[in-house]
Order: sequence, then structure tokens, then C-alpha cells
Amino acid sequence: MKKLLLTGFLVVFTIITFTAQEATVKGRIIDANSSEPIPNVQVQILESLFSTETDSKGLFYFKNTDLPQGEQIVQITKPGFLSKKLKIIIQNSNPINIDPILLELDLTALQAQIGIISLNDDELDQDDGTSYNISGLLQASKDAFLNAASYDFSATFFRPRGLDNANGKVLINGLEMNKMYNGRPQWGDWGGLNDMQRNREFSMGLTPNDYAFGDVAGTTNIIMRASQNREGGQISYAASNRSYRGRIMASYNSGVNQNGWAYSVLLARRYGEEGFQEGTLYDANSFFTSVEKKLNNTHSLNFTAFYTPNRRGRSTANTQEVIDLKGIQYNPNWGYQDGEIRNSRIREIEEPIFMLNHFWDLSQKTKLNTNVGYQTGTIKNSRIDNNGTRLIGEGDTQYTAGGASNPLANYYQNLPSYILGNPELYGDNISPIDYQRAYTAQQAFINDGQVDWEEIYNGNLNSDGSPKASTYVLQDDVTEDKLVTANTIISSKITNNITLNGTLSYRNLKSENYAQVKDLLGGTGYLDIDNFAEAASGDASEETDLSALGQSDLNNINRIALEGDRYKYNYIINAEEISGFAQGQFQYHKVDFFVALSGGSTRYQREGLYENSNFPGDKSYGLSEKLSFTNYGIKGGATYKVSGRHLIDINLGLIQKAPSIRNAFSNARVSNATTIGLEAQKINSADVSYILRSPTIKARLTGFYTGFKNGSDIGFYFTENLSSQGKDEDFFLQEIMTNIEQRHLGAELGIEVQVTPTVKLLGAASLGQYTFTNNPNLYVTSDDLDGPVSFGDGTSKLKGYHVAGGPERAAQIGFEYRDPTFWWFGITTNFFSHAYIDVNNLARTSNFSTDYDGQPFGDYDVEIAKDLLAQEQFDSYSLINLKGGKSWRIKGNYVGFFATISNILNTEYKTGGFEQGRKTNYSDLAADASLSNGRIFGPRYFYGYGATYYINAYFRF
Repeated sequence: MKKLLLTGFLVVFTIITFTAQEATVKGRIIDANSSEPIPNVQVQILESLFSTETDSKGLFYFKNTDLPQGEQIVQITKPGFLSKKLKIIIQNSNPINIDPILLELDLTALQAQIGIISLNDDELDQDDGTSYNISGLLQASKDAFLNAASYDFSATFFRPRGLDNANGKVLINGLEMNKMYNGRPQWGDWGGLNDMQRNREFSMGLTPNDYAFGDVAGTTNIIMRASQNREGGQISYAASNRSYRGRIMASYNSGVNQNGWAYSVLLARRYGEEGFQEGTLYDANSFFTSVEKKLNNTHSLNFTAFYTPNRRGRSTANTQEVIDLKGIQYNPNWGYQDGEIRNSRIREIEEPIFMLNHFWDLSQKTKLNTNVGYQTGTIKNSRIDNNGTRLIGEGDTQYTAGGASNPLANYYQNLPSYILGNPELYGDNISPIDYQRAYTAQQAFINDGQVDWEEIYNGNLNSDGSPKASTYVLQDDVTEDKLVTANTIISSKITNNITLNGTLSYRNLKSENYAQVKDLLGGTGYLDIDNFAEAASGDASEETDLSALGQSDLNNINRIALEGDRYKYNYIINAEEISGFAQGQFQYHKVDFFVALSGGSTRYQREGLYENSNFPGDKSYGLSEKLSFTNYGIKGGATYKVSGRHLIDINLGLIQKAPSIRNAFSNARVSNATTIGLEAQKINSADVSYILRSPTIKARLTGFYTGFKNGSDIGFYFTENLSSQGKDEDFFLQEIMTNIEQRHLGAELGIEVQVTPTVKLLGAASLGQYTFTNNPNLYVTSDDLDGPVSFGDGTSKLKGYHVAGGPERAAQIGFEYRDPTFWWFGITTNFFSHAYIDVNNLARTSNFSTDYDGQPFGDYDVEIAKDLLAQEQFDSYSLINLKGGKSWRIKGNYVGFFATISNILNTEYKTGGFEQGRKTNYSDLAADASLSNGRIFGPRYFYGYGATYYINAYFRF
């Protein structure tokens, strides 16, 4: 009996053990063309909850007692490759090892990726509006909404979830690229490196990222590592009429040789005399190299360097009067000089970047990546300075003379509205002669309307033709940064279900900022005196030293600046940032979840190198107060797998981060003053998504919320309306706002339907509302004011106004046809609405309703005031875009092209704009708005491109 019982027990134990055995499915995925392993390939057992990704060696691994038994389908997908499905039979007693699995390049998808990267490069290098767009964070992906946002929506200044790119992080090889000055990535620093930007890892919103805590708009890591680039080379040529006219690029990747060496090189040039906007020069070169040595099986060392010097002619926003006369392509910043186009406002970026990256596999499950980066160089923005003066007389009778009116043709005093609408010149009765003068000015503007370089040079000559002290010079505003960045990143797969990530980072910035004489424009030198301060000398007290008025540097009075000299302002910003981040990711049968924490500190200090006469002593010279901020973040999320096809995803986060350098000092160019009431910004965010992924339909519906508190912003402009000063006088203001609260609320949808193997239907939509939820604090400063000035209760009544920044609503419907013989085309129709103008904040303070005597305006009409302060909503519009391409495989090489025509109906539409601040009180705004011949100081608008094309042809070997 004992033997029988023992035998029975052993049989039962064996059965239990056998049935509890874990099933195992593993494999290795490689490139069918190069035989290199492919990382980050999505591997899913269809009709189940099990999915994973390949590691850096192309390996994937399933091991679980709950793996579905019997005949199953494994689906293998990665952007840029043809998807593959494999039939397997899973049995707990029979491990499966599929090695190798060969993936073929998807030539049509590769073309689309090339196109999106190229178009982002084309658009994101700009200065007005698109510099705030987060579409550069995005990439071609399996998500229909992200695809629409990264291409079709981006040209309209559309911002997913209403966020600008200061709310997202861009990394290259794990190192953060966002500028400490404004928190935004400087796209021009890696412009033209298209072939080296294909390896991207993007985390949308608050979802987990292996390299950084990130931010509410997401995180992109661009991998520019020699060993990770697909072996081979490419030569391409692109033509466009958007920003540049032509681009030629050549790149080569060696792959890893038998000695463990790999290298990548790229050369590119982009050029054009002008783009869609008149006079917008494009002159850019790009150089890239990366060399990697695999030291042994666990250590690898990579060096990456790139240098992308570029010069861009800038355009500007215009009033509706100017647009009606000259069209949306008009740009007042240029004129002909000796038959050549010369733009007065050129942006030059020369910031080489060097990186050293060490990769250490501590074990099969733990990896340590340590990176060091260094960036140097300059960003320069030129403009015409028309305030040059010269000294007259000697001793106590010495004074200055000079200065000139704005030389740009769109200056308000050159336009018909000013001639017919300025009561100071003509009163209320306009004579036929006045109409004749207005018509003459109108025709001169229509027929020319550009910078008169010959007249500018003549303005710097004496009557006998000899040069004199320059009234006009070409000025560069220069930022010269030296940035050191270092971090170490660890990733450890503790178990099959648990992965831990962590990062320690350090950044140190020394930023020199100064004005520099770029060109004396035929003059002998520039007297470095502020002509506006001189003009205000009539208000000086008897104790005022008139000889010191207007001096940019009291340690160098009456300096004569020559070409290449610094003048006007000169200071250094020292900044330091230390941060850390830890994250745990947990993957289980029904639920995946993560939690992440971050912490750190940021410090800023200004060092004035000039002692400005308006801010003598340590108010401008020497070290400022040291600013210090504490940063932290916590976020978490979970994905509940209802089934293999249906998922629910939720993410929550709370972030506190330092204000940018730009908003930390109220007038950094000439003063050590820090922003009053400045605090670290607090952000809380949440999103919930339903995700469908069936063989024919892929869709995502997301609801999102983001709240901002303690925001800050500084603006600079001229005004004639400061009621507190008791008179009508011009002031160049610094407008400082703090305690800004905003709410971003909405939903987004993306859907793709694979109707047939060759036809796909596309749909995407975003419905948002982005508003101010309080009345922020506002005060102004100026060189001509005794100190900070606030109005009434010290707030600007912005509650309920919309945050400017592109359309809040966008929708797309389209289709793609992809032929098995590698040609394809697609068309999308895109609808946009609910875009709003950027309102003037000063006009929403009590300054609006207060006369110069400090009393309310006697004729104040509430209904008229309501109309004057209403926020303009731009008209809705639709854009139709067409794209397509073809590729051929010839003896293992590839030849192909990608082409797109955007806005094929040539629709004119406003992408943004702002209210001018020169007139900000009720009386003057009402008078300006009622002018029968058009407003003199109406809003200024940005318009989108008309019909444009882009075509890229390539040879890949």
C-alpha cells in the first residue's frame, strides 16, 4: 500500500510539474540585406496579451506558463521594414528558437520617413512661430495621429495638446539638447543631418522613457551612434520652394568591421536665394562624423561630432494693410544692393557639438551608458541700428546730434493709413492734396516697398561725399555659449517583468551676450550712446551729469565702436543644472505599469561687463543676485490589456521646473534686476487612452488635461500709453508677467484602416481648449522709468482668454495606396479652426481705462471697450496635401524619389499674429479702430505657405 501511494504521489507530482512548465519562445531578428541585428522590433503573439521588443542584439524572449498553447501567429513589425507573420506551435514541453528571422526594408515606408524628417528639417529651422512647434519631437510611427501631427498639421503652427517644444525634451545620444536660455531645442544645430536622424526613440507625453524623465510633450532620443546606423551609403538631392531651393547630401555608414570599428560620415548643403517668403536667404552646410570602437564584448566607445553652420534671411509679421497691398509673401527686411538681394535681418548659427559616449554591459541584463558633451559657438541675429549720433561742441556745451527714422518700408509713417489717419498732421479734415499724398505713398510702396540700401549708405556720408560717424550700422545681437553636459544612464532588467532605469545629469553653461557692429555701412564709426536717453535729458534734475546720459558703459564714455567691436550691451549668464531620475517598469499578463521620480536644482547668475548709465553701479555692473530653483517630478501610468486587441492606457504626472533664463531677468541686456515674484513653474497632467490594434484597424482615442501654475513671460515693445506717467510719451518697455495659470483640455483621435493589402484609409482629429485660468501679475520696466510700474491691482485681466499658438481644432481624412512594385501615393484633406491672436497684456490692465491725469476716461463706453478687448479668432480653413513616391531595387541598391505638394489649392490662411502695443488705452485704441481709411496700429499677422512642393531623389547603396 505504501509503495502504491508513493507511486501515485510521484505520478501526480510529475503531471503537476509537467503542466506547470513554462513555455519558451525566443528568436533573433536581423536585416535581410546587411545581416545586422535589428533592435526595438515589436514582436507580438496575435490574439493574446503577449508582446515584447528585441534588444540591441536583435534578440526577443517569451517565457511564461500562460503562453497560449497550440498553433499561434507571431507578428513582427518595425517602422521602415516590411511586417512579417510567422506560424508556430507552442507547447510547454517544447522550447522554440527562431534564429534568424530576416526582415526586408519597406522601401515605401523608408521614403515616407525620409520625407517627414526632411520636411521637419525644412520647417523647424525657422524663427517665427514654428520654433515653438513640437512636431520635430515626433516621428513616423504606427500612430495615425502622430503621423498627421508630424507632417500635415505642423505647417499650420498646430501644437499637439497646445504645448510648445519647451514642454518636450530632445536628446541626442542620451544628452539633452534643449537650450537653457528658453528651454527649447535649437533645431539648426543639427539641421541637414537627415540621414543620421532615422534612429529615433519617441515617448509621447508622460509615457516612460529609458533615458530621461522627460516632460508633458514627450521625449525624443536621436541615436547618432556609428554602430547603430545601417551599413551602406546614400546620395540624395532635394528641391523645394519653402525655405531652401536645393539640398544635396551624401552619407556613408561602414557598419561594424571584424576589428570592432564602425564609422559614419555625412556632408550636406542647403541653399536658396529666397524661399516662399521674399528675400529669405538660405545658406547652410552640414558636417557629421561618428566613430565607434567595440573594445571587447562588454565595452564600446563612440565619438560623435557635428557642425552645421547656417545663415537664414528672416521675415516678419505684417499688418492687414501691408498684406492687402503686397500679399502674403511680402517681406520688408530686404532690398537690392548692386543688383543682389540683401536681407537686413540674418540669423546665423554656428554651434559645433562634440560627444563622447561609453557603453558598458555590466551583465546580460544591466547596461551602463556614460556620456559627455561640449557645445560652443555663436548665434547671431542682425538688424539695422538707425540711432547713430555724433558729438557736437566741447565741454559743458557738448551735445549729440543724429539718429534717423526707421528705414524699413513698412514703417507705419510710410503707409497710406498714417497719412490719412493721423490727426496731429492733418486734423479731422482731409484735403484732396492729402489723398494725393496717400496715393503716391501707396504706389511707391506697391512698386518697391523694400530696404533702400543706397539711401542708407548715403545717410552715412557728408555733403561732400566723405564718410562721417555712422547714423546707420548693421548690428548683430550675439549669443556665445559654452555648454558642458554629462550624464550616466543605467538600465537593468531585474526579472522578465521588471526593468529599472536611472540617470544622473549635469549641465554647466557660460553664455556671453553682446551687441556687435557687423557693418558700419560706409561710416567711420558708431558713437555708443543711447539716443533715446539723450532725447529724455530734458527731464533730468540739476544734479544729473548730462555727460553720462545714454552711455552704454560708464567705464568707457563716448566709445567709438568699429566693425567687430562690442557695444550697447555686454554680459555673461552663468547657469548650472543638476538632476537625477529613477524609473521602474513592470510588465505582467494583464497590466503593465510604471512609476518615475526626478529631482534636481537649477542656478542662474548674471555678470554685467558694462556699467550702463541708466542702471549705474551694481545695478548693471558685476554680479547679480544668484537665483536658485528646486526641480522635481513624479509620474506614473498603467496599461490594462482588456484583450490582445483592446487596451486602456492612463498616465499621470506632476512636475516642478525652473523658469528659463529668458524669464529670470527683467532686462538682462542692461540690468542685473531679477524678475519680481519669479517662482518655479508647476505642471500637472493626465491622459487616458483607448487603443485598438486589430489586423485591419489601428486606432487611439485620448482625452488629455494639462494645468500650468506660476508661469512667467517677458515681452519687449514700444508704447505711447503709460497712464501712470501723466503724459503721452514713447517708452520701450519690458513687460513682465508672473503667476500665469493655464489649462489645456481636449481629446485626440488617430485611426488607420487597412481596407485591402494596398489601400489604407487615414483619419485624425484633435479637439482642444487652451485658456488662461487666472489674472496674472504684470508690471513694466524701462530705461526711462524710475523703477517697476504696475497698474491698479497689479494684474492683467486675462482669465478666459485663449492661449495663442496655432489652431485648437484640427482634423484629417485621407488615404494611401502602396503598390507591391514599390510605388505609392496618398492624399489628405485637413481642416483647422479656433486659432486666436496673441493679445496685448498691458491693454488688459487698468492702464486701459485710465487717462493721463490718473482718472477714468470721461467718454468710456463699456460696450465699445468690450469690442476693443475681444480676442480675435482667425477664420477656419482647409488644406489638401498630395504625396507619393517610387523606388527600385537594382542589384542590391535602391533608387527612388519622394514628392509632395502641400496646399494644392493655394489657400491663404493666418497661422498666428499679435496685437501691437503702441496704443494700449481706451481713447487711443478706440480712435485707431474707428479710422475710416484703416488702422495705423492694427494687429500683425503671420500667414502660412501657399501651394508649395518638395521632392527628394536618392540613390542608396
